[in-house]
Amino acid sequence: MLPVEHNDPVNAKILAISEDKIQGFVREPFEAIAERSGVPVNVVMARIAAMLRAGTVRRVRQTLLATNLADGALVAWKVSPERIDAAFDYMSQQDPFSGHVVLRSTDSVTPGAEYKLWTTLKVPRGFSLQRHGEILADRVGADHFRLMPAKGIFTLGVGHVRRKTIEPGTRAEQPAKMAAAQRAQLSDIEWRVLLALKREFTPEEIQESPWIARAAEAGLSIEEFCAFAEALNGRKVIGRFSTFLEHVKPSTGGVRVTRFNALFHWAAPAGREVEAGGEVGRHQILTHCYWREAGPEFRNVNIMAVAHGTDKQLLLEHKRAIDEHLASVGIPVSYTNVFWGGRSEIKPSEISPLVYREWLREMETQPA
Repeated sequence: MLPVEHNDPVNAKILAISEDKIQGFVREPFEAIAERSGVPVNVVMARIAAMLRAGTVRRVRQTLLATNLADGALVAWKVSPERIDAAFDYMSQQDPFSGHVVLRSTDSVTPGAEYKLWTTLKVPRGFSLQRHGEILADRVGADHFRLMPAKGIFTLGVGHVRRKTIEPGTRAEQPAKMAAAQRAQLSDIEWRVLLALKREFTPEEIQESPWIARAAEAGLSIEEFCAFAEALNGRKVIGRFSTFLEHVKPSTGGVRVTRFNALFHWAAPAGREVEAGGEVGRHQILTHCYWREAGPEFRNVNIMAVAHGTDKQLLLEHKRAIDEHLASVGIPVSYTNVFWGGRSEIKPSEISPLVYREWLREMETQPA
């Protein structure tokens, strides 16, 4: 029996690379993980497969930069207490276009505290985020929802194992650069390649040259498949090859990767969002950092970031260090808050136009 906990020394070396360090499309991703981690490739593949079977790793897949393929938003939902659990279940189980589904709370009654259900939502280009939200609101009985599309991305990664030892205030030498969403128009064959690329790997598929079977699935030779994938990578629609840790629930052995999920809010001055996001996003504890307009419901917050950890006070120290850094570089903040994650389900959002059209047809025929 191979060790399957994330904190096993060999697994930790592998995960420090495999979580978020293999950027773009790589023809031999497991060899790349082996090379960068210093662990032999046969051990890398065996350990990742074992962790996947055990549920320590919840999925292994090639990610896409969905912001360049589909319209997306963070959504805050105001749902009555008696309906919120059913709404959570519907979003996580019945809507393939909702990804992260999280119940959040604040430490005190603050602006937006009544918005306890938070989701990410993506719809393919040409369809309406607003209309999708209205359909979901009708289905779950939500009183209101707020769409918060990303206007800019400063940080996007995972790396929970690597971030466990980061000290408060640790940051990159330079501010994070903002990536803006870029619309990509794809042909049918490019969609075929992407859909084959993004499908999750089973433990049996974790082997050398893993794209050969995916190329056959797309009806292409391996050379044709890789050429399309590399071209799509150049067009900024391919993300990273990643092993996603189960960081919300304890492992079968009772070990937790994280216990607390903090969504940090800041309201920076209008016109200084790029500067503020760059200064926040350079802090290495953060897995996500975005420019999102949260509106009056949340005191006009415009910079949001996510951090995970096992110690709530330590996360608050990280937040304090970021606050102090913003003040030190002359960026005033008119309002700030922390929303803590509770019950969570995380799944990839579907972005296929074909799947979306079928979903719409079903919604039109099913009674609410």
